Amino acid sequence: MACKVFTIANQKGGVGKTTTAVNLAAALASQGVETLLIDLDPQANATSGLGFEKEEGRSVYAALMGEGDASETIIPTGRKRLSLLPSEVDLAAAEIELSQHENYLGQLSQAIQPIVDSDKYRAIIIDCPPALGMLSMNSLASADYLLVALQCEYMALEGLGQILSVVERLHEAGVNERLEIGGIIMTMFDVRTKLSREVVDEVRENLPDQVFDTVVPRTVRISEAPSFGQTIFEYDKANPGSTAYRNLGKELIARFALK
Repeated sequence: MACKVFTIANQKGGVGKTTTAVNLAAALASQGVETLLIDLDPQANATSGLGFEKEEGRSVYAALMGEGDASETIIPTGRKRLSLLPSEVDLAAAEIELSQHENYLGQLSQAIQPIVDSDKYRAIIIDCPPALGMLSMNSLASADYLLVALQCEYMALEGLGQILSVVERLHEAGVNERLEIGGIIMTMFDVRTKLSREVVDEVRENLPDQVFDTVVPRTVRISEAPSFGQTIFEYDKANPGSTAYRNLGKELIARFALK
C-alpha cells in the first residue's frame, strides 16, 4: 500500500495544530500504522513535544536546499512505529532561501519523495509553521491531504475559508493537483460553552463531509504534556483528550485505509 502524506496546516496560531500533529501521529503508530512525523516549524514544538532538543543539522533544511538526504535526519522516537524528522533553528532561514530556487514550491516534495517511495511508512504527517509562508506552502505542495485543525471559536471560521482558497489556487496553478481536503479537526472544544457547540454545528452544516466525528476537548492535561516531552497517551492515558486523539486516529485509519 502506498504511503499517504498529510499536512496539518492553518495560518492562525494557537489552534492546537502541533498538539494534533504529535498526538495524531502517536495515535496512528499505537494502532499499528508505521508513521513519520515531520516537524517543519522552526519553533520545533513538535520536536520538543516528543522529548527531543533542537540539534544543528538535524532537520529537513539541507534537503530543502538540495544539499542533503532527508532520510538521514530521521530519528526513532522510542515509541513503536513512530519516527521523527526533527526541526532546528536553521529552518527559519528557509523561508527566505526557498524563494531563490526556481522550483521554490516543490523543494519539500523533492526532498521527501525518496522517503515516500521507500514504503517504510504508511503515513507521513507534516506539522507546519502557524503562517502560510514558504514552508507551509511547500508542505501543501507535497501532501496528498490537508488536515485543518480548527479551534472552536468564530474567528477560526474566517481562517478556514482562507486556507481552503489556498488549496484551490494550488490546484489552478498546477502546483499540486492531487491535494485534497482530508478533513477538518475541531479542537479546543469547551463543553461548558454554547459558542463551542455553535461553531461545530456551523462547520458541520457547511462542510458535512469534511468534519471528523471526533471533537478534541480543551483540557489542561493536553496543554501540559508537551512540556514533559510526552504525548497525551503517556502523560494521562485516562484523560478525555487521550480518548479523543485515539478515536481520531481510528477515523483517519478508516477514512484513508491506512491499514
